[in-house]
Amino acid sequence: MLSIASTLVARAARLILAAHDEPALWTISAHGRVVGSLICEAGAWRVSWFNDAPPRLGTYGGGMDDDIEALAIVLTERLGAPVCLESLPV
Repeated sequence: MLSIASTLVARAARLILAAHDEPALWTISAHGRVVGSLICEAGAWRVSWFNDAPPRLGTYGGGMDDDIEALAIVLTERLGAPVCLESLPV
């Protein structure tokens, strides 16, 4: 039950941070390891993949807006496994 609550709090925090034009940074995790990052600066979004990112994720070139949850869903569907985005302090 606690993990559900912490997941909901993390999602709410991501949505609040995404709504502002301040710099923001998220890690992208899959299969228990960080495989990329998502950066927002001055309203511009950029996804960067690490060398060992799964090919299905590393080839993602879709558009990005301020809907972090939608991106997590799209990446999860692409990979066929859960993909988590976690906000980090900037």
